[in-house]
Amino acid sequence: MFSLNVPVPGRVKRVAADLHPRLAAFERVRERHSLVCKRFESTDYDRLSKRTRRALDGAPAVAARVTGIESFDDPVRGPGPVVYLAVSSPGLVAIHERLVDEFGAITGLEGGAYVPHVTLARGGNADRIEELCALVDEPIEWAVSELHFYDARHDERAGTLPLPLSY
Repeated sequence: MFSLNVPVPGRVKRVAADLHPRLAAFERVRERHSLVCKRFESTDYDRLSKRTRRALDGAPAVAARVTGIESFDDPVRGPGPVVYLAVSSPGLVAIHERLVDEFGAITGLEGGAYVPHVTLARGGNADRIEELCALVDEPIEWAVSELHFYDARHDERAGTLPLPLSY
């Protein structure tokens, strides 16, 4: 299985690292941080890459902005709550929608249910979430100028798509 991810800038990784000690009450704390744009069920990378490039032909670089900490209290998959850095990016949502039009949506996670975010931790005590929400008070903005294909089977990056994309 593959996904198309947004590289998370160093500033966002530093915020996540700074929050790490305060996430100890959760069952699982993320060590690596990513922002998923689209998940794919395909196992054929070459074909997937070509089809994705065609679907995103002309897609521009987009702005993204971490706006704070939020949570999914009852996530579609895995234990809850899920604590995450909320990301506002109409451009990223538009890219996601183009890919959903081409490949379809994974029910409950994509299409209208898609919420751009960087997961920090999951499972554990929901009472800690309110305290965490007050810790990120300044937005972090960056330009998304490339997307990365991630190969979950091999746990590695399989390729890169530059934005703006011209196929």
